[in-house]
Amino acid sequence: MFFMCLAVPCKVLEKKGEKAIVDYNGVRKEVNISFVDCEVGDYVLIHVGFAIEKVDKDKAEYTLRLKERFDGENSGKD
Repeated sequence: MFFMCLAVPCKVLEKKGEKAIVDYNGVRKEVNISFVDCEVGDYVLIHVGFAIEKVDKDKAEYTLRLKERFDGENSGKD
């Protein structure tokens, strides 16, 4: 089995100081945004609970579509 560190793009839904509620594929999670200047509606890369970079909306949505495709092609495989 292959494991790697991965930062995933998430959409910022709410901001609360240095925290934000983000959406990743329907899952909402509170993350730390103290390292990134972002606004509601922006996409940020999340790694271990921290936003590490703001990303372009088109690139974020493209990446999420690729992940969905990859997940669908590999479902049921070890």
